[in-house]
Formats: sequence, structure tokens, C-alpha cells
Amino acid sequence: MNRAYVIARRELSSYFFSPIAYVAMTLFLLICGVLFWNDFRPGQPAAMRTIFDWMVWLLVFIVPVLSMGLLAQEWATGTIETMMTAPIGETDMVLGKFVGSLLFFVVLLVPTLLYVVLLRIYAHPDYGPIISGYLGIILVGALFISIGLFFSSITRSQVVAAVSAAAVLFLVTIVPWWAGSKATLAGFWRKAADQGVFNHYTDFSKGIIDSGNFIFFVATTTVFLFLTVKVLESRRWK
Repeated sequence: MNRAYVIARRELSSYFFSPIAYVAMTLFLLICGVLFWNDFRPGQPAAMRTIFDWMVWLLVFIVPVLSMGLLAQEWATGTIETMMTAPIGETDMVLGKFVGSLLFFVVLLVPTLLYVVLLRIYAHPDYGPIISGYLGIILVGALFISIGLFFSSITRSQVVAAVSAAAVLFLVTIVPWWAGSKATLAGFWRKAADQGVFNHYTDFSKGIIDSGNFIFFVATTTVFLFLTVKVLESRRWK
């Protein structure tokens, strides 16, 4: 675990020297700022429901950009070979990359706490949905990062990794939500639509922490991290 910690710290620090990370952060915060006004207008509930819901859509495109170079860059530059010949296991490498990226994602969310302060100054917010909303967003971010990390492990091209991850996130997040809004769906297709990421997240934004939804995010994140480890193991012996 010490090796994973070292890799996580290195990965986190690398984001602060990446122009792409700053561009992604700026766009994310600007759009979130615009969305927050929908929750800050007179007559609206003192919550952050709108911004939390829209954050999920933003992350479909922001997270692939942040995660595309996690392993693809290592493959492209050849530094992955040095790491693999060092006494570092595949699990340590994957966990380190994942934790470092997740920590930067949390840093990305920190400025949005200003919105909570504004709600506290000008209204009487219900902190339950706000806290559960942040928990849900972190779980969504963790899942999206694990998917982005997986696609970054199977290609040397950061662009291919980003596009592939964004396409999959679109399919598991936006498509099921769109399909679920269609009243004509029934039976198997209705159940399939209900398994989309957004449908598992919405309870968090309402202030409901359901164990089933929590397990869904943890389990699926673990599956993609496991698959990434297996990809690295298979490449080590090629």
C-alpha cells in the first residue's frame, strides 16, 4: 500500500502541472456556477438539486479528459516499462492511479462548497440532501474514473482513451435516462433503463442514501479496477 500511496501522490501532483486539467476544471466550475443560479433564485428550495443532477452530465465528458492519460501516457512514453520492472505490483499501480485521480476530483469539487456558504448566508438550507448529493457525486466520479482508467490501460492514444470512455459513459448514463423517460418502454427494457448510472444517483440528490445504490457504485467501480489490473497483468507478459 505504501507503493500505491507514492503513485497516488505523484499522480495528484501531476494534475497541477497539466494545462488540460486546468482547462477541464475551469469549464466545470464555470458551468456549475451558471447552473447554481437555478438553485439560488428567490422561491427555489434552499438546496443544490439542479447543480447536482447536471454535474452527472458534465462528468460524462469531464472525467474522460482527466483520466485519459493515467496509463495511456505511460504506454506512449515508455515509462510504463520502467514501472513494471520496478518492484511495483499491478494492483498498487492501478490503485495509486485511481486514488490520485479521485483526490483531484475531490479538489475539483471543493470550490463548489462556496455555494453551500451562499445558501447558508441567504437562506436556511437542508443540509441532508446537500451532504448526500456530494456523496453521490463522489461515487459517480469514482465509477467514471475507474472506467476512464480502464480505457486508458488498453491504448497508447489519450484521445482514443477519452473518446472511448466518454462513449461508454454516455451509454450507461444518458441513454438509460433518455430511454427511461419514454412511457412506451415496458418489461425488460424498462428494467434495463432503470439500471442506468443516473437512476442510481438521483436518490442521493434527493437526500436518500440507499444501500442498494451505494453497493452498485462500489461494486461497479471495483469491477473496472479489477479489469484494469488484469489488462496490466496480461501486458506484462507480452
